[in-house]
Amino acid sequence: MQETPDSLPPALVRTLRQFRLLGREDKMAALLSWSKKLEPLPERFAMLDRTEFTVPECQTRVDIFPERKDDGTMHFYADVNARQSPTVAAVLAIVFAAVNDQPAAITLSLPSDIVRQLMSDIGLGARESGLNAMIARLKRFAALPTSS
Repeated sequence: MQETPDSLPPALVRTLRQFRLLGREDKMAALLSWSKKLEPLPERFAMLDRTEFTVPECQTRVDIFPERKDDGTMHFYADVNARQSPTVAAVLAIVFAAVNDQPAAITLSLPSDIVRQLMSDIGLGARESGLNAMIARLKRFAALPTSS
């Protein structure tokens, strides 16, 4: 079931609309392009114990780091080898472009089928479980209460 566009961040609506117009090969090229847009992991996260940030359901090693800013907005970073796993990096870059620097409610409103919407017609079903787990992880971080 696809969510209505009104419930999605505008950046995500645009990206999903573009992806629906692309054929398989063009969609793969677009994913590769998006994978190069994933923001590098800031040094302040490099030395952290990654246990609570790792997404174990993903075949690829992925660590997702949330940051809640003083104004209540969220910013996510990920550590993933984009050269080895461009699809994972692309999905994260697309989602981060939509939710970063937005209130947690934006992350929580991501549709449950966002991965399927992005990946339709590509044939990467084996990756879907891990990709969905990444989105679930973002939502768990966004749902955490703010510390006072």
